[in-house]
Amino acid sequence: MSVKQHKKDAPKSVDVGIVSISTSRTLAEDKSGHWIAGEAKREGHRVVHHQVVPDDRAAITHAVLSVIGEKSPHALLLTGGTGISPLDVTIESVSPMFEKQLSAFSPLFAQLSYEEIGSASLLSRSAAGVVRNTLVFCMPGSLAACKLACRELIFPELGHLVRHMRE
Repeated sequence: MSVKQHKKDAPKSVDVGIVSISTSRTLAEDKSGHWIAGEAKREGHRVVHHQVVPDDRAAITHAVLSVIGEKSPHALLLTGGTGISPLDVTIESVSPMFEKQLSAFSPLFAQLSYEEIGSASLLSRSAAGVVRNTLVFCMPGSLAACKLACRELIFPELGHLVRHMRE
């Protein structure tokens, strides 16, 4: 079956959860998370959860497992905590939970980032995989990075990914 046919048969609307990682922002101040929620809705998806958690391994792990266990989203989008500071632990917290890794996400995001911001893209990390039958994407917290990841990679393939994951 062709990619075109797969996409045609994919769900047009899926359930999306959003977790923003920040030690300084509140939910009201979460520009990236609110943009993701608005964009998801514009794309026809349902936002079933949105929260902000501190950049702490236990808090991130707990949030991911709780949202998946309680809300059962098709996809969980995490934003923030992906830099290279010792305090940035999103990738380290989430990657060990991946049952399957979407290994192309990070290099594709890095390439797109490089095209936009040049060598500064070295400072930004990303990851994606499947945790308990939920797609999980980890992306930087900047609004520009969220727009890039969501518009260019995540939303164009979300239904297609869900279709394959839930076969």
